[in-house]
Amino acid sequence: MSGSKGVLLMAYGTPETLGDVEPYYRDILGGRAPSAEAVASLTERYRAVGGRTPLLEITRSVVHLLEERLNQGDGTTTWRTYAGMKHWHPYIAEAVERIAADGVDELVALPLAPHYSRMSTDAYRGALVRGMEQASSGVPVRFVESWHGNPLFRAFIAERIREALARLGEAAPDAEVLFTAHSLPAGIADEGDPYPRELADSAAAIAEASGIASWRFAYQSAAKTGTPWLGPDIVESIEQLAGEGRKDVLVVPFGFVCNHLEVLFDIDIAATQAAAALGVRLSRIEMPNDSPDFVEVLLDIVTAGTGARTVDLRA
Repeated sequence: MSGSKGVLLMAYGTPETLGDVEPYYRDILGGRAPSAEAVASLTERYRAVGGRTPLLEITRSVVHLLEERLNQGDGTTTWRTYAGMKHWHPYIAEAVERIAADGVDELVALPLAPHYSRMSTDAYRGALVRGMEQASSGVPVRFVESWHGNPLFRAFIAERIREALARLGEAAPDAEVLFTAHSLPAGIADEGDPYPRELADSAAAIAEASGIASWRFAYQSAAKTGTPWLGPDIVESIEQLAGEGRKDVLVVPFGFVCNHLEVLFDIDIAATQAAAALGVRLSRIEMPNDSPDFVEVLLDIVTAGTGARTVDLRA
């Protein structure tokens, strides 16, 4: 396929049925068997959100819509887009096999996580490199390791905040905005990982763009590993806000881009129930998902690289 470029959008992955939870969990643990208790707990969380999440469908929709937009260009380049998952089908390596078979000349690889961490982003990079080696692919790759600085992304989240505050009506002026992102082991901060700094910079810029006067930041979805994880936790922050007399909290999960378990269960069910017990009404912004404006954000990152940090890869 002469004159072709590819885009690989990478996401975490999600089990498609409750029966997939155990092997999915095993994959996350690098092949080690999870305990029966851990599998039961994760299974119940998926059951609580209807048995599965729409992560894969949303990602595939974004892939399709992005390909359409990319091919509305000047016609000199044919774009092909692909979805690859880190921990479930279609695996990143499976996507790389398709990319190699299609004969793509250049590839942009983009994890659907705006902020960089060696612990998360580099796992996507590693899976991609291993897939390229297995497929004997020498295609040049531009790997986007961080894109939270993209101005369209920041403006997009800021607009979602304004829309959510408008829905709160008379409660909006007294609502506290709480930015959240996935927690990681606290040791990464001591190792100089830029993740906490990128989150802080990103939240401050989005807050300024949205025009909100008061906001806070919290982590969410920490794993129970017996070691410290980055905090404060979302529930701890809600408890503090309740103690200050706050009645409305708007959650902005800007570390995520679609409806998956960390949003549908950790926020919409677990955190919402914890807030209600404290007399706090919890709401959140609508996630980017496959909205046209979010596709435009990805289009800008892929074609112009605005506000993104990239590295060149070869197997």
